[in-house]
Amino acid sequence: MKILLTTLNSKYVHSNLALKYLYASVEKTRHSIDLLEFTINNDEDYIFTELISRGYDLICFSCYIWNVEKILYLAENLKKAKPEIRILMGGPEVSFDTIPFLSNHKFIDYIISGEGEAIFAEFMEELSSEEPRLEIIKGLTYRMDGKIYVNPPAPLLDFDSVPFPYLNLVCEEDKIMYYESSRGCPYQCSYCLSSLDRKVRALSMDRVKSDLGYFIYKQVKQVKFIDRTFNWDRRRALEIIKYLIASDNGFTNFHMELCGELIDDELLKVLEGARPGLLQFEIGVQSTNEKTLAACNRSSDFAKLSDHVRKLTALGNIHIHLDLIAGLPYEDYLSFRKSFNDVYGLKADQLQLGFLKLIKGSPLRGKAEEYGYIYRSKAPYEVISSNYLSALGLARLKKIENVLDLYYNRGGFQHTLDFALDYIAETPFDFYEELADYYYLKGFQHKSHKKEDLYRILFLYAGWKERFIPNIKDKMKELLTLDMEETLNPDAVKKFMRKGWEIL
Repeated sequence: MKILLTTLNSKYVHSNLALKYLYASVEKTRHSIDLLEFTINNDEDYIFTELISRGYDLICFSCYIWNVEKILYLAENLKKAKPEIRILMGGPEVSFDTIPFLSNHKFIDYIISGEGEAIFAEFMEELSSEEPRLEIIKGLTYRMDGKIYVNPPAPLLDFDSVPFPYLNLVCEEDKIMYYESSRGCPYQCSYCLSSLDRKVRALSMDRVKSDLGYFIYKQVKQVKFIDRTFNWDRRRALEIIKYLIASDNGFTNFHMELCGELIDDELLKVLEGARPGLLQFEIGVQSTNEKTLAACNRSSDFAKLSDHVRKLTALGNIHIHLDLIAGLPYEDYLSFRKSFNDVYGLKADQLQLGFLKLIKGSPLRGKAEEYGYIYRSKAPYEVISSNYLSALGLARLKKIENVLDLYYNRGGFQHTLDFALDYIAETPFDFYEELADYYYLKGFQHKSHKKEDLYRILFLYAGWKERFIPNIKDKMKELLTLDMEETLNPDAVKKFMRKGWEIL
C-alpha cells in the first residue's frame, strides 16, 4: 500500500508538526509512506497533479481553518479521478461533529479525532490485515457499506512515549521547526480549543533537553514552541531557558508563548545572560476590558503584566510580541481603542491585531447567538459583526491593522513614530486610525510598496497634516531621513534622495 501524509501550510516557512508525529509513529512499518507539504498559495491544479500522478492508495490530510476548504476541493476531485483511492482526514477542523461532516462529504472515508499518533499506528496495522477491525480503533470515524460509524474517543497518550519527530527527517534550513514540550492548557479561554484539554502533560526534562540539543546541533534557524503556555510551570520553564542559554550555538532562535503575569524576578535575572536573538516571547493580552476577559473565562492582572513586560523590554535582548483580539464580547470600538492604547504603551517589538474566529468546538461559538455574532460560514469563521462591533467598525480595524504592520511591526520608523505620537494625535490608536484613513483614501493599499515608498507615504501624510499643524512636514522629513539612515544601506538612501520624496 502506498500512503501519503500531506497538508497545505499557510506560508512556505511553516511546517506541519502533526504529520511528522504520524510519520515517526509508523515509519518502521512495511508500508511505503511519503510526507509532502504544500502551501495554500500553491496552485490547486499543481497540487492535484502531484497527488494523482504518484499513485497513492491512501492520502491523509491534516486540516486546519486556513486550509480545509482547499483540502476538501482537492479530496473531492481526487476521489472523482480515482474512486478507489481512500481519503483520511484529521486535525481540529474536522474532529468535531464527525458524523455530519462525513455525511456532507461523501468522498471522505475516515476521520481521526484526538491525539493521532497511536490512533494512526493502529489504523495502519488494521488496514494492512486481511480482515481490518476498524471498530476496535478508538478515535476513528469511518464509512463502511454506506453507513457511518463513530468509535469511542481514544485515551490520552503518555506524552513521553511519542517519538521525537525530527530524527529521520531533514531539518530544512529555511523552515520554522515546531516543537511541543507539553500538551494541554491549564486555562479555559472560551475562544480557544485548548480550553477543552485542561490536563497538561509534559515531556521529561531529559527528553526536552535531548530534543532541543538536536535542533541546536543541526543549527536550525528557528524553533517555535507550540506549548499553549510555556511558563505554566515556572520552575520547568526556567530550567529549559537556562539550558538554551548555556547551549546557545550563536544562531538558533527559540520562540515561546508566555503568560505575562507568571514572569518573575528569577526568570528576569536569568534572561539577562541571553544572547540577543536567542529568545523571543509572545504574550497574549487580547483585551484590557475586564468584563470582556471575564466573558472569555480569562483572568488577567494587567498591572502585573505591564510591569513584567516593561522589565523584559528594558533588558533589550529579548524580542517581545504582544497580541490583541478584536471582536471579543463586550469590546466595542471605544473599548478596543483603550485596549490598543494600553498595550501599545508597553512598547513591545511587535503588536499583532488578531480578529476573533468562532472555531468549531470552541465554547464561544456556542454563545454566538447570545453575543449577536455574525460570522463567516466557512473557515476560518471570522466574525463579521456582533452586538458590540459593527461590520464597518471591524473593517476599519482591519485597515488600522494593515498600517500598524507596515509602520510599527516592520520597524525602521522609530524616530518618526515617536514624534508623531507626541505631536499629531491624542493617542497611538488615533494616529494609526488617521494614518489608515489617509492611506486608503489615497489608494495606497492597491500598490505593492518597497520600504522606501513607506517613508514617502508618511512624508505625504505629514504634508496633508500641515494644514492643521504648521511646519510638521519639515520636521517629519528630518526624522524620516534619520530613520532611513539607520535602517537602509547607504546606497539605498542615496538612491532614495536622487528619486525624491514623491511617489511616481
